[in-house]
Amino acid sequence: MGASQSRPEDKVFVNETPIQFSQDVVDQLSADLSARDVTPERQSTLDAHIRSRIQSEIEHLRKEEQEVRERIEQALEKENLDRERSLAGETVTGDETGSVKDSVSLLNDLEDVRQKVDRFHSRKDLQDVPQVKSYQEAVLACYRLVVSAVFPVELV
Repeated sequence: MGASQSRPEDKVFVNETPIQFSQDVVDQLSADLSARDVTPERQSTLDAHIRSRIQSEIEHLRKEEQEVRERIEQALEKENLDRERSLAGETVTGDETGSVKDSVSLLNDLEDVRQKVDRFHSRKDLQDVPQVKSYQEAVLACYRLVVSAVFPVELV
């Protein structure tokens, strides 16, 4: 019913005269298309913006990498502690079953060992002193005299 009235009809205009453009107009339009290059100022602004985006992305990636490394280190540390606890529970017997030495007690033990080594080296150094050697020889000679007096058989 009223459908034809609400739709506008397509109107086609036909040009009776041919359209011609001069070669200058065509050259100018084609030059405008090729001349749409970015100006140096605009290019430097774009480059600076791209560099800043790249730098921010690199920082973001480095932070993520650091966080991942920390999580891995924590997981490995936990795994090592669990393994040490399980090994200590299996190998240690008696009153110390299940006890695991922490780093502080291990450092204290290490310091004790270092002190013992230092004492050993200081004693060894004292033995190299000629006066100590002469005293040692005197004590050995005295001991041999006492032993030979008590036991008539010579001890070598």
